[in-house]
Amino acid sequence: MLNTILSAFTVAEIRKKLAFTALLLALYRVGSHVPVPGVDIKAVEAVQSQFGSGGILNLLNTFSGGGLSRIALFALGIMPYITASIILQLLTVVVPSLEKLQKEGEVGTARITQYTRYLTVALAFAQSIGYVFLFKSFSPNAGTPVIPQFDVAHVFLIVTSLTAGTILLMWMGELITQRGIGNGISLLIFASIVASLPHGLQAWWTNPDQVFKVMMPFIALAVIASIVFIQEGQRRIPVQYAKRVIGRRMSAGGQTYLPLRVNMAGVIPVIFAASIMAFPPTVGQLIQQPWAQNVATFFGPQGAAYIIGESLFIILFTYFYTAVTFNPVDQADNLKKYGGFIPGVRPGRPTAEFLDRVLARLTFPGALYLAAVAALPTILINSTQANFFFGGTSLLIVIGVALDTMKQLEAQLMMRNYEGFLK
Repeated sequence: MLNTILSAFTVAEIRKKLAFTALLLALYRVGSHVPVPGVDIKAVEAVQSQFGSGGILNLLNTFSGGGLSRIALFALGIMPYITASIILQLLTVVVPSLEKLQKEGEVGTARITQYTRYLTVALAFAQSIGYVFLFKSFSPNAGTPVIPQFDVAHVFLIVTSLTAGTILLMWMGELITQRGIGNGISLLIFASIVASLPHGLQAWWTNPDQVFKVMMPFIALAVIASIVFIQEGQRRIPVQYAKRVIGRRMSAGGQTYLPLRVNMAGVIPVIFAASIMAFPPTVGQLIQQPWAQNVATFFGPQGAAYIIGESLFIILFTYFYTAVTFNPVDQADNLKKYGGFIPGVRPGRPTAEFLDRVLARLTFPGALYLAAVAALPTILINSTQANFFFGGTSLLIVIGVALDTMKQLEAQLMMRNYEGFLK
């Protein structure tokens, strides 16, 4: 791994891409510390304890890289864009016109991306309004108003600033995807979670439970090893290509394989599930009513309802996203078009049914694995009453994004005949 990273810095083009990615991530971290205009910084510092109690605000604050607790420019993070992407992907299955756009190649994808951007702006604007009233409700705890001048002009200024911050993050994420290394949106979430690492290490080191302090590193290593093992696991379907006559020449047939990963959806289902499960507690926090507070407590990240709901959504989205990214019918048609076939399986529809059956068997343990890794650390922390900063969702996102980024870096190196470390 170290040799691969060092080799990447010897290639000028890859070095520029890495520098560009690092620069945008650094700007993201700077923006997470720049407060929006119209708020009292001292009052904001006084209410930051509201975001560290382990509730939904703590989870949202983690995904925003701490920007939410500072009421910073990037307080919303990239989560409105992810929520918009979820809605558009679900509508693609339901709305025939969107499904038709999805099948039109790059033109249709660009149009759906444009719709996602518009929906992101609307969601960010609505969410900003809710957060403004949430910040106002913190004023009694701060002793002074968090928003000194709570009128239409100042509220509109804060809402516009927060919305613009989300739009800027969306643009930065797309720039990283186009000109940098890795998926930009995933890297922004990765940077947000990793930014909390020093606080997590401090919470572990100062934990009064000595048994937890000793066992936690071993548990973390076991979880990391299991995540990497499952993420890299795959079923290799053998594919045989027949000899073909092209013009006056005959091309020799060959044998290769079609890799089907155990977890083809990656960390996307985890991000989707966390976004959806964060919605009821967020609404409960924004509405200052007893019943709303009860809803926020019931669906809190440490509660049983949140764990069960997140696990079910992870399983559901794993199947859904796998079906979106891998179409057995298209794969069977492509194999048949280029003279390929799976030994023992007839080309065409039988091949598609075979791939669909194998994929269903692989996706089930992959979905259970994602749900288990997301839920078990939280259950363990709740049972030991230990205050630790990270849960299974954060670990899945961090490790999954790191593996995907290293694979893209390895692909860039393989194009230049460098040997990678991921086999």
